[in-house]
Amino acid sequence: MAGSNPIASLFGRSPFKPMQEHMRTVNKCAIEVVKLFEALCDDDQDKVQAIQLKITELENEADTIKNQLRAHLPKSLFMPVDRRDLLEVLDLQDTIADTAQDIAGLLVERKMVVPDDMREPLLSMVRRCVDACDMACKIIERLDELVETGFRGPESEAVLEMVEELNKIESDTDRMGLVLKRKLFAHEDDMNPVSVVFWHELINMVGELADYAEKVGNRLRLLVAR
Repeated sequence: MAGSNPIASLFGRSPFKPMQEHMRTVNKCAIEVVKLFEALCDDDQDKVQAIQLKITELENEADTIKNQLRAHLPKSLFMPVDRRDLLEVLDLQDTIADTAQDIAGLLVERKMVVPDDMREPLLSMVRRCVDACDMACKIIERLDELVETGFRGPESEAVLEMVEELNKIESDTDRMGLVLKRKLFAHEDDMNPVSVVFWHELINMVGELADYAEKVGNRLRLLVAR
């Protein structure tokens, strides 16, 4: 008996199921980033390393889904969605997982000390960035409904409202990042210059979680607008 292929099974139900499964796994990576920074703020380096391994495991799982999806995605789909559009959304989704892995890797490679006055704004920003990833995941979950309605009608309007909310969340993260950087630069005189540089990069990387989540939403907005 031939072995079963889970991705082929997903395609048997809908060509969009693997896209949704990939985004769910990507979102799990993002959720782990919140736990990562909570462990960092608690100065629990062992937990940081354990979470980094979990993120790597999830990122590898997302890569497997992505690669099999690319291999099984038909050259042409008899639906109002171009293959290239789906692959572009897939790549944007995947970048979220890659960014989560990069953040985790940096926190394992270099022990980062969180100044007391940066802890709460840091955690707030990380959580808000993950809110953006979660909203992007919810939008991708509506792909089936969008296709069934031909990207028109109440379903498309509901998705556009979700994209607007995602854009607002991303704007929140931009403002929170600026506040956090101001607090960081207030420590320039009492912090190792290399640490300042690493923190600046880390804040940017966290912000990229929301940036790429917003791009996923905006790509779906373009599909609805066609």
